[in-house]
Order: sequence, then structure tokens, then C-alpha cells
Amino acid sequence: MSRQRRQILLITLGCLALMGCQEAPPTAEPQGFAGLGQDAAAFAQADASSPLRFPQDHGPHPDYRIEWWYLTANLEDDQGEPLGLQWTLFRQALTPPDERPAPSPWAVDQVWMAHLGVSQGETHVAAERFARSHSEQANGQAGVKAAPFQAWIDDWTLESPADANFQTFSLNAHSGEGNERFGYELTLSAQGPLVWHGENGFNAKTVEGQGSHYYSQPYLQISGRVTLNGKTRDVSGQGWLDREWSSQLLTPEQTGWDWFSLHLADGRKLMTYRLRGGGHGGDDYVFAHLLSADGHTELIGPDSVTLTSLATQAVAGRDIPTRWSLTLPDADMQLVVEARHPNRWMPTSVPYWEGDVVVRQAETQENIGVGYLEMTGY
Repeated sequence: MSRQRRQILLITLGCLALMGCQEAPPTAEPQGFAGLGQDAAAFAQADASSPLRFPQDHGPHPDYRIEWWYLTANLEDDQGEPLGLQWTLFRQALTPPDERPAPSPWAVDQVWMAHLGVSQGETHVAAERFARSHSEQANGQAGVKAAPFQAWIDDWTLESPADANFQTFSLNAHSGEGNERFGYELTLSAQGPLVWHGENGFNAKTVEGQGSHYYSQPYLQISGRVTLNGKTRDVSGQGWLDREWSSQLLTPEQTGWDWFSLHLADGRKLMTYRLRGGGHGGDDYVFAHLLSADGHTELIGPDSVTLTSLATQAVAGRDIPTRWSLTLPDADMQLVVEARHPNRWMPTSVPYWEGDVVVRQAETQENIGVGYLEMTGY
């Protein structure tokens, strides 16, 4: 095997470890998530004893196995038609800190994967890129710098000026040529504070206490231009940026997740998820974080949310839940969350479902919000 092919194989295998196993038929037995629940002792461990620090934590954490910078957005074009998009940069450590190779032009201890997605109506397009780097080399094909903030892979970039304190960003990413070209040029401006999920920014993912460092910027206002179906149009709307890193994100028994980030019409924001497995007696592990319009926590905890699939649809040969019941009794909220369209399957190296959703009040079916839903492991 040539050196180039070995490098491509290395990058691909590392990136497949980011969110799950290699794609398997729907009837296959559930797989673990790249061993992220085991054999991680040599990597740094996420826990509540290390509170978040800024601006350092906007940058990479190469001593941890996995990390991402994850943006989703609910927009409208200049005709008032809804449009969704996502941009994600993933980092995966290949070797523990004590086993890293010395820096050199060919040394690799980190691999990178990025996803670009745009959706409107029945149209859903996606692109994917890979890169490699050494954790001690700041400049390369892909990477992240904390201050001034810059995340990039090739010419896909998410940047924030030095004086913005993670409050103002520009995002540029395109793929394809001619009439097949799609992507976006966007300006993002935070209208609220950063939000820490969990104790000191540590968010547990199982009853045993495994989890991740996790914070978000859910108060982004967005404007710019999106190219899709051979047309470029002005857009505006709301965005949600997630930051997360860990070495033991899930246990081997957890088969995937259903992850919601919602913008409610009254200004509140809601992040909730269901991890399939990891709860008491093998039940699901569920978490919710409801935020006021000014960023104060209103509700947090696994015992204060019920998340149930109401309907599924056949997508990419799988039964995918596309309509959900979401109940927060302590906040007197009974919601229905539904995908705008089932065709939001990401046919990437690690396939998953990612798309825009509508939030309705369960009793009246009144539209009261929008958001994004990610589902893995199906």
C-alpha cells in the first residue's frame, strides 16, 4: 500500500470514530461508538472538577479523544421560505498525549472531518472533507485557534475577530461547481451569553457519570447569503453553536442519540436529548436545559423531561423518528416537534439524520418555535 493510501485510510478510520461505527445494514446489531466508553484511560478525562476557561476553551483540546464545533441554523430566504443549514468541524485524537509522535511534516496525531449541509423543502445536499494534523503544529490543512478564534478545514472557515469574545463570527463554506454549487457566506452575532450545560460545564451522559465538557452559544442572529439549486439568495434567522469535548462520551451499551436544539417564539431556548441506553436499569438517559430569553437557566435535569417518538418514516432504508412528543411538566410545557421534511439523511462517512424541525404546542398545534434535530445510530 502506498504512503498516500495509508494516510487516506488512517484519516478515514479516525473520522469514522468520531460519531460511531462504520455504516451497517439496519438489521445489524447495535455497535459501540468507536470505543469511546472504554480503553480511554490514557487520554484526559472530562469531569466537573475543571470549570470552563475562556478564551482557551474555544480552541482545541488535543489531550481528549473527541471534540467538535457544531453550528445549526434556522433561516428564511428573501421570499420568506424556511431554510436549514449546518456546519461542523470534528477533531479526533489518534494517540494519547504520552504516545504522540514528534512533530514532523508526516507526523499525525489528530484527524479532522467537516460536514456542510443545506436543506430547503425536498432539497437536501451535503458535503464532507477530511484532513490530518499534529497537535503541536498550529498551521495546517485543518485546525482551530482560540484567540482570535479561527476554525478551518481548507477554505471552509468559521472565524471571530480578536475583540469579539466569541460573540461575532463569519462563516464561509461552499462545495461543488456551476449549477451544482451550494454553501453559504454568513455573519453571526450573539444576542445573549454563552451557556454551560451541567456542573461547571460538565454534562453527564450516563448514570455512571461519564460525559463531556459542553457549552453553547444558542443566541445567534444570522444574516448572509446561501447558494442552493443554482441560485444565491439573501437569508436571515437564528443559529445555535455547540462546543463539546470528551474522552469517554458514551458507554459501549449506548447505541445512539436524539438531540434537539430549539428556538421558542417567546425567546426561550431549549436543548434536550435522549441517549439510547445509559440510564437506570438500561433505560434511556434523558437531559433537558431550558433557558430564558436572557440566558438564565429555568430547568435542568434528567427527571424533568419526557421525550417520546410519535411517528417514524422510511429514510435511507431505516425507520427514522420524524415526529416527537416533548413534555417538561415542571415548566408546564407539552410540545410536538416534527421534521419539516424526512429527507435530511447525511450520506457521509458516518451517516446520520440532521435536519430542521417545527415546534408546536401539543394541545392547540400552534407553531411556537423552530429548531434542529440530530439522530445517530439508526
